[in-house]
Amino acid sequence: MYERKIPFNKVLGLKIESLKMEDVRVMFDMKDAFIGNYVHGILHGGVISAVLDTTGGLTASLGVLQKMKGQTAEEIGKSLTKIGTIDLRIDYLRPGKGNYFVATGAIMRAGRRVSVTRMELYNDQNVLIAVGTGTYIVG
Repeated sequence: MYERKIPFNKVLGLKIESLKMEDVRVMFDMKDAFIGNYVHGILHGGVISAVLDTTGGLTASLGVLQKMKGQTAEEIGKSLTKIGTIDLRIDYLRPGKGNYFVATGAIMRAGRRVSVTRMELYNDQNVLIAVGTGTYIVG
């Protein structure tokens, strides 16, 4: 769903590598359109924040799914469409240089109405580029 149904995720070329409670990973390739500093060819901060926000929302949705075991597909679908970002903090640690990048996500707190996630972005050399914390409305 996240890769195919959301147009912006298609633009970013996001590919879900892993979708487990303990291991959420989203990958994307570097593209010329993503360059924020043309002199150094580094990833634009807006792309970084968008990918980390998407990864955080995907991670929060896993918390919702875990709590909805036994519910109908319709009930689950309705709940997933209500997830939205309340707050997003990104710390840019290093320049975004690489051929591809991998974002990871983990749930810090999964409440009935609000979930908090932690996200990290690594380049193809496994260098930590940025970290984020996202707060999402989930109920």
